[in-house]
Amino acid sequence: MKKFLASIVFSLILFSNTTFANPVPLRGVIEGFYGKEWTFEERADLMNFCRLHNLNAYVYAPKDDPYHRNKWRKPYPSSQIEELKKLVEIANSNGVRFVFAISPGLDLNYSGKKADEDLKFLMRKIDAVYNIGVRNFAIFFDDLKDKNGNHREDGKKQAEFLNKLQDKLAARYGDVEPLITVPTEYYRLDMVNGRGKVKNYTEDFAANLNQNIIVLYTGEGVVCDGISEEDFQAARKIYGRDLGIWWNYPVNDYSLTAGGNRNAKLALGAIEKLPAQNVQAIFFNPMSQFQLSKIALATGADYANAPESYDAEISWNKNIEAQYGRVADAMKIFASHSRHMENNWAKCGPVDAPEFEAAAQFIISSARTGRSYNPAELSRMIDEMDKAADILLKNLTPQYLAECKPQLEQFKRIAQADRLALKSLQNKTLDANLKPLRKEISKYEKSAILSEKAALKFIDDTINLLDVKKKR
Repeated sequence: MKKFLASIVFSLILFSNTTFANPVPLRGVIEGFYGKEWTFEERADLMNFCRLHNLNAYVYAPKDDPYHRNKWRKPYPSSQIEELKKLVEIANSNGVRFVFAISPGLDLNYSGKKADEDLKFLMRKIDAVYNIGVRNFAIFFDDLKDKNGNHREDGKKQAEFLNKLQDKLAARYGDVEPLITVPTEYYRLDMVNGRGKVKNYTEDFAANLNQNIIVLYTGEGVVCDGISEEDFQAARKIYGRDLGIWWNYPVNDYSLTAGGNRNAKLALGAIEKLPAQNVQAIFFNPMSQFQLSKIALATGADYANAPESYDAEISWNKNIEAQYGRVADAMKIFASHSRHMENNWAKCGPVDAPEFEAAAQFIISSARTGRSYNPAELSRMIDEMDKAADILLKNLTPQYLAECKPQLEQFKRIAQADRLALKSLQNKTLDANLKPLRKEISKYEKSAILSEKAALKFIDDTINLLDVKKKR
């Protein structure tokens, strides 16, 4: 244990003494996910993490904080203000800008007496946190669509409201930074129609918004497989300004299972496929699993500090070694099987266990066509999976284990089933225990998912192949 702690301390010293060239000006973490919020202790820990990794901003925007979104007009209770005050002090002591965000778009009024009243409500809320040291503010208009994917927002009215608020803040306080915002149409495929023409909302919002206000953008989609230089340039052209990025990785609140679990799959990969130039700001949206988010967040810090020279794989290996010390090798094996996030509308993160997938598919293909194959490499990887699960279940501290125990136990089941699958292929008949074990894995998928296209697929491919041969 002493060696493990010494390794972490040494790594932190290295990070704190690292210098970077041409970093993204505003770079940090946005607590912008749905579901269980981070605790005060976790947020305080994040401020130290940001300092060590040369991140300079934290955006407070938890979707399920009622005073952030649904009850935005209501003042925070005094106890919560006191907690925020302590957090702002910790942020300031670590050189981190505390950005206080409000999402009033669900029922904000843009004209008439009610609009004036809403602006007063908003200013009271801002005044309260200004008085505890906040100097950076954000107003978000995201996620305002109905169940059919439509919204009735007026881009010009939203922009004019933000401009009025910006002017009011500048007049009242001389030391606040420009606002940060997310428009209602915040990804590029939502900004344009089927013919590629910019939609009225986005055109009006972009044309009327104060040039100093920072606009955040998520890419082609809400959660997408990177932002190419061409895509980013196209979005910048629409707005006529440099944009910031709200990057939805490693957030996993959209990976809903049949049981309603938002966090069944952990995003343990590296930040990747982001533009190297003209990024005004970048905020990484994490998981509710605070400790495990640090893998991706640390790689995101490497990217944000040196976009042009960033190497995702090198960063991923380096940061797992720094964070996990003597159990780093086991963590790499486990994390490699839980990196890629995908559903019918989202896709992000490095592919899961590509070496395992390639070896498994070669064996399946060989078994299907009757070619000979050597099972040694895949057998070794399965043994490493099983061993890695045991090491992590035994050696991770309680706060880390609490965030991934279901997934580690599922990882061990999958490894055991993979071993039975490989044995079945060698014997050319299904092992009697394989189907029951696969059924048990399915039962636990309500709370733990990983390696869907690699280790899990090998099990399913084996069962399908040998079942077909048996029926013949």
